[in-house]
Amino acid sequence: MRRYVVDTNCYIDASRDSKELASLAGFVRWSAPGLFLSSVVAAELRAGARSGLDREKLEKEVLGPFVRRGRVLTPSPNAWDALGLTLATLRDEQGLALASVSRSFAFDILIAYSCRETGAVLVTRNSSDMDRIQRVFTFDYVAPYPGAP
Repeated sequence: MRRYVVDTNCYIDASRDSKELASLAGFVRWSAPGLFLSSVVAAELRAGARSGLDREKLEKEVLGPFVRRGRVLTPSPNAWDALGLTLATLRDEQGLALASVSRSFAFDILIAYSCRETGAVLVTRNSSDMDRIQRVFTFDYVAPYPGAP
């Protein structure tokens, strides 16, 4: 069974649009045995919850099942090293201005490297950042949502 990690942007889209929610739910149904949550995604979702009620719902319906099943991926020391090395490489090779790097791009690097380490496929809508990160290290990602094997 293939491992998958769903990126923050997919959860946000699903919370705002019923078609996106149905697409995510369909993906979760068949991928659940191999589905993991990035602790980085969890942090982004918690930070974006607009009220205590929203956070409670998030904890109960989205994050809690992963925590109870021990399916949370947390960036390793190597992932943090990869973050620094990736930013340095992009600065040196592409002129990336470190002062302008968004938190979300740095978080994407951590998520991508965590997927690489565990052999998981990142499910994301953010192909432009993922393509940029892949110029530095390889990892698997797909646009939402892959079909059942």
